[in-house]
Amino acid sequence: MRRLFAVLPVLALAAHPALAQAPAKAAPAPAAARQSAAAKKDLVEFEMMTWPEVKAAMAAGKTTALFYTGGTEQRGPQNVNGGHTLMGREIVRTIAQRLGNAIAMPVLAYTPNNASADLPGTIGLTPELLGAILERVTEQAMTTGFKNVVLMGDHGGGQPATYAEVAKKMDAKYAPEGRHVYFCDEVYAKAQGDFDKWLVEHGYPSSSHAGIPDTSTMLYLGGDKGWVRKDLVATAEGDPAPPREARGRGRQNDPNAPPRKNNGITGDARRSTAALGKMAFDIKIDYAVKQIQGFLANQTKTTAQK
Repeated sequence: MRRLFAVLPVLALAAHPALAQAPAKAAPAPAAARQSAAAKKDLVEFEMMTWPEVKAAMAAGKTTALFYTGGTEQRGPQNVNGGHTLMGREIVRTIAQRLGNAIAMPVLAYTPNNASADLPGTIGLTPELLGAILERVTEQAMTTGFKNVVLMGDHGGGQPATYAEVAKKMDAKYAPEGRHVYFCDEVYAKAQGDFDKWLVEHGYPSSSHAGIPDTSTMLYLGGDKGWVRKDLVATAEGDPAPPREARGRGRQNDPNAPPRKNNGITGDARRSTAALGKMAFDIKIDYAVKQIQGFLANQTKTTAQK
């Protein structure tokens, strides 16, 4: 009897459904392990590469490092706080792929901003801290072996002053060695301005933070990943957006203005769509690629004239 009880646990274990369904042969290798050599050539994200892959990519001509800053910031009730960073990863990866000679560095998740207990979704740096970080990562990229560094970002805080100043300072340091640092501002300022102008011209409400451009881009890039609470888009109306020329100067004191909603949205995001998001995304990519290509072409021209 004692021997029978000793065997029962073994029999029970053997009868477990998971074991009963165990495959008779070895499981196929996961998709990641079956990645083709062609796909590996398209690797442009520094954090998703091994050091031999980085070294090989630089030897093959990918000698430009793209530093794109995101941000952790409330984006209205409908968008997740990490929107700047999530969009930034997709934007900088696509820019690197389009350029063909660049590697996308890890996106910085914190940029100049200030936390708020009323709208608890923001964690920010000071411009001074961001400047120090940009200087440090630029130096690290140069030590790694890159010949060019491009600074750009998805959040307006610190632009253009901090980015431009760091680029100018670091370029002066490395230019004598034939290496350069640039600030790509058109991916943010020009792209945002032109898209907002298009929206107004086509009957859409003007908006800035958490409005149509932000929400639409997150709908396009995020799909069903949960970047946007889609059920809240229909009610995503915030405080009126000031005229573009007045933005950044604070709220104008209008005694007849309605009470502020103070929900984190500046403008009206209710007509946001993935199609509009694709348009905004494509503009950013086109502007950035052309500007960076211009930087590098001018560098080549200047070198040839010496």
